[in-house]
Amino acid sequence: MAKYLVTGAAGFIGSSLVRALLDRGDEVRGIDNFATGRRENLTEVLSRIDFRQIDILDLDSLREACEGVDYVLHQAAIPSVPKSVLDPIGSNRANVDGTVNVLVAARDAKVKRVVYAASSSAYGDTPTLPKYEAMTPNPISPYAVAKLASELYMTSFYRCYGLETVCLRYFNIFGPRQDPSSQYSGVLAKFSMQMLRGEQPTIFGDGQTSRDFTYIDNAVSANLLACSAPASECAGRVFNCATGRRITLNEVFEALKQLTGYTGSVKYAPERRGDIKHSLADISQAEKHLRYKVLVNFEDGLRRTVEWYTTQRQPVGA
Repeated sequence: MAKYLVTGAAGFIGSSLVRALLDRGDEVRGIDNFATGRRENLTEVLSRIDFRQIDILDLDSLREACEGVDYVLHQAAIPSVPKSVLDPIGSNRANVDGTVNVLVAARDAKVKRVVYAASSSAYGDTPTLPKYEAMTPNPISPYAVAKLASELYMTSFYRCYGLETVCLRYFNIFGPRQDPSSQYSGVLAKFSMQMLRGEQPTIFGDGQTSRDFTYIDNAVSANLLACSAPASECAGRVFNCATGRRITLNEVFEALKQLTGYTGSVKYAPERRGDIKHSLADISQAEKHLRYKVLVNFEDGLRRTVEWYTTQRQPVGA
């Protein structure tokens, strides 16, 4: 039985990882400062983990949290392009300084491996599709710059100190427990809840913007595979975490109409600063080196997501 530290454990992805690890019988320690994470995401599993309310900018507490840990799944971040545009300093502190602290604490505690939640935003708005890991990065938002900088820190800690690191570039992860109440939340979470309530959703742009929407189970699987893959296959490397398929926002709206019973229209608004137009991943490297495969496709994932929001007596974030 291995011992895992999940940073950002009360977040959407972090709490999903906690559950998956517990289901396998692993020992879990979780940390979160609740800046974006929600205690409710851990309610039914909190008694089964060693949870600590810690900010990753607190290096001393982070060192203690890393003691005796085999693997660190680093999910803690302020995951928002628009918020980084409004507050680049705050975004950098959480997403870069915090990551360096995690690496230092993990190195000093002799952790076996750190798996990092990187971002497809590092690719920027280059016209080349699909995006592949060897492409020259072209970040266009402070958030994307911060996530890319943290990737480079991950790689440097492997090269300089021998700390095994793996970076997973997430492509628009969605699923249950994603908070739809925040103005910075994922479009699928927000649209699902709005349309279930009969409220009109807003698409920024013409609706032809496309994303490689990836259901949460695929991201969880990628993290667990990144922990168990041989170091020769993955240490110090970056991998896309996605499905290899893109869906437009107009297609998302039509699919959600069928699932939610929404009968209204959609509102279109100007595109937001920092957003990219199209995103699609080449997942061949993850398939080859991590033995990754898509477990849940977009349609099944969207159905599961809407079913989960439907069962919530009180909307998340209310």
